Amino acid sequence: MMHTTLMPSLREIALEMKRIIVNEDALGHIGLTLERIVLGCALAFLISLAVGIPAGRNRWLEAFFRPGIVLGLTIPGLVWALLCVIWFGVNWKSPVVALALGVSPALTVNAIQGVRAVDYSLIEMAHVFRLSPTARLRHLWFPAMAPFLLSGVRTGLSLAWKVIVLVEIFGMSSGVGYELNQEFSSQNVAGVLAWTVIFGGVMGVIEYGLIQGIERNITRWRRRATV
Repeated sequence: MMHTTLMPSLREIALEMKRIIVNEDALGHIGLTLERIVLGCALAFLISLAVGIPAGRNRWLEAFFRPGIVLGLTIPGLVWALLCVIWFGVNWKSPVVALALGVSPALTVNAIQGVRAVDYSLIEMAHVFRLSPTARLRHLWFPAMAPFLLSGVRTGLSLAWKVIVLVEIFGMSSGVGYELNQEFSSQNVAGVLAWTVIFGGVMGVIEYGLIQGIERNITRWRRRATV
């Protein structure tokens, strides 16, 4: 099979991956991108809870927030990336805010669905026993919402990867997106594919090594209840 610069061989991609992995600067760029993703997703998670729990409990509030949620779901990540670079310039705020704006609508939808999945009799029981708001969040809302929130986190991470790359391409001098842009500028297709595979592997480790472990831990009560 003939390989060209536009269609590199697997060996060429593997050599590029080796070059990236042994390069300390490259690993630093991966770390910076992950840090931005964590901060942005954490902010999006807080926003989704602040909006999703009240909206899930009150139809009027849901009707009030729904247009904004729908609009947020339809706006491409490219728009948030460009706007945040214009608003905040080249600093840590741009990727974090862009991620939060791009991810929070999807997380909010899952939070609303999670709230509505809570058995109303449990809500009444919490009211009868006069549980504090903190106790209700810890023992009622979060356990019931956990599967929906984890589903939202998975969706959010897939969106976050796309948004962060765009922000780093257009407005940052570090990160995986910046490195992808450098490889693109030099017309190194093997390098672009190598970076894509490496960071895809990192996100896979997060999914199978972290998120699924958390899911097994916080949903143990469901499995015990079915025994």
